[in-house]
Amino acid sequence: MTDQYVLAIDLGTSGPKVALVDETGNVLACEVEATELHLLPNGGAEQDPNNWWQTICAASKKLLSKNLVPIEQIQAVAVTSQWSGTVAVDDKGNHLHNAIIWMDSRGAKHVAQAMDGLVKFQGYDVVKLAQWILLTAGMPGLSGKDPLAHILFIKNEMPDLYAKTYKFMEPKDYLNLRLTGRFATAQDAIALHWLTDNRDLNKVYYHPSLIKATGIDQKKLPDLYLSTDVLGTLLPQAASDLGLPANLKVVLGTPDVQSAALGSGAVEDFAAHLYIGTSSWLTCHVPFKKTDADHNMATIPSAIPGKYLIGNEHETAGYCLTYLRDKVFYPKDAITPEGAPPDAYQKFNDLAASVAAGSDKLIFTPWLIGERTPVEDHTIRGGFFNMSLSTTRAHMVRAVFEGVAYNSRWLLEAVEGFIDRKLAAINMIGGGARSDLWCQMHADILNREIRQVADPVQANARGVGLLAGVSLGRFRFRDISNRVAIAKTYKPNPAHRKIYDELYAEFKNIYQAHKKIHARLNKAH
Repeated sequence: MTDQYVLAIDLGTSGPKVALVDETGNVLACEVEATELHLLPNGGAEQDPNNWWQTICAASKKLLSKNLVPIEQIQAVAVTSQWSGTVAVDDKGNHLHNAIIWMDSRGAKHVAQAMDGLVKFQGYDVVKLAQWILLTAGMPGLSGKDPLAHILFIKNEMPDLYAKTYKFMEPKDYLNLRLTGRFATAQDAIALHWLTDNRDLNKVYYHPSLIKATGIDQKKLPDLYLSTDVLGTLLPQAASDLGLPANLKVVLGTPDVQSAALGSGAVEDFAAHLYIGTSSWLTCHVPFKKTDADHNMATIPSAIPGKYLIGNEHETAGYCLTYLRDKVFYPKDAITPEGAPPDAYQKFNDLAASVAAGSDKLIFTPWLIGERTPVEDHTIRGGFFNMSLSTTRAHMVRAVFEGVAYNSRWLLEAVEGFIDRKLAAINMIGGGARSDLWCQMHADILNREIRQVADPVQANARGVGLLAGVSLGRFRFRDISNRVAIAKTYKPNPAHRKIYDELYAEFKNIYQAHKKIHARLNKAH
C-alpha cells in the first residue's frame, strides 16, 4: 500500500502549526507562524481571521517547499483549531468582524440574563438548568466564554453586525469555509454552543426549545455533520494559497480538545490525557452521558462518532510562563529593551530545577483570566502567596510550574469523581510536556504515573491527521493507541508527597479565602 499523508492545520491561540502527518501518527515536519491577540476592555479577546489565513498559508508553503514527500501522496487536508470561538461571516464567506475567541467574557451578563429565573441554583434558573442538562449534558457557562455568549453579546451590543451575519462559525469551521466554500460544522465542534440535543450521538440536532430559550436565529448556525465526513475538495484559490493541488479532499476535522485526545493515544474509555499548553485540560473518553454542575463539567461529543469526552478546561497553564516571560522577566521596556531571549523557557526550567520541591512554601495560583473548572469563576485572579525577603526569582519560577500542577490536581479530583474510579496513568501532551521537570512534577503532585507522549507539542496535528486517516478508510480509531509512541514514563517521588500534599491543601484554601475579594475587585469584568 502506497504511503499517504495528511496536511494537518492546527490553529492555536498563539498561531498556526502546519504539519505533514503519516499513517503511523508520525509528524514528518511542521512549520509554525505567530498570530496577534487583541485584548480589549471588559474582558474582550479577539483575533483577525485574515491573519489566521495568511499565517497558515505562509506555514504551508514553507513546509511544502521542503519536498519531504511527493505532492501526489498528500491525500487530504484536515483542520483542528482553538475551540469556543466565533467568527461572523456573510453569505459569501467573508468575515464581518474580528473573531471573538475563547478568552472573551464580554457576553457574561447576557448569558446570565438568559439563564435567570425565580428559583436559581448556582446562578441558573432550575427549570432551564434541568432542560439544558437533559438535552446537552451541560449548560451555557456564566463566565461568558462560550460561543453562545459571543453571539448574545453581538446580538445585544452590536445589532447591526448580528443582522448582517449569515452564519456564526467556529474558528475551525471558518477555516474549512475558506478551504471549501461550505458553511458546516460537526457535532463535536458545535457542542459548546449548548444548542444541540446530544442524548443520541447518532442523531445530534439543534433543539427547538434551546434555540427559543436563547433567542438565537437558527438560520445563522451552520449545518451539522460528523468530524470524519469529507466536507468537499479544495477551492482553486485556497489550493493556490496553500501551495497544494486543487480538488484535494478536505476532512471536516475537530477542535483542539478532541484532536488532542486522539493525538495523545488515549482513545479507549477511561484512558486519560493531560494537556498543558496555553490553557490545559485533563479528560478521557467515557461510554455515558453525564453532568457535574458543581464542577462545571459535562460529557460532550467526541471526534470519535458515538463516544463522549469529558469537557473541562483550565484557562491559563503554559500561558502563565509566557506571562512571566513577557510581563515580569523580559518585558520590552527601558530595562530590557531587547525583550526575551530565545531560550527563555529553558532558563525558566533550569531555574525551577535549582529549587527544592515546594518552592520554600511559595504558592502561585494560575488564575490570570479567571477559571472554568473545577470552579467557574471569571473574576478570580492569580498571584504569589507567602512571599518573603528570602524569595528569589528561582522560587517564583518553580512556584509557577507547581501552581499549574496544583491546578491539574484540583481537576484530577473532579474527573475521578466524575468517572467514579482512579486513573492509574495519564498521557501528557502539549508544550508543557516537553519539560521533563514538569512531567515529573505532575507525577509527584498528582501522585499518578505520567506518560510523556513522544513529540507532545504535535498532539493536535497528529490527532487530526489520524482522524483523516480513519476518514479515508486507512485504519480504525481503535488502532490509534498503537500508533502514538510514549517517550518516557514518570512515577511519583515518595519523598515529595508530604510537602506537595500540604501545599495543595493550602492552594485550595487560597481560592476559598480570596474568591469574594476578587469578585468585588473584578465585578466590572
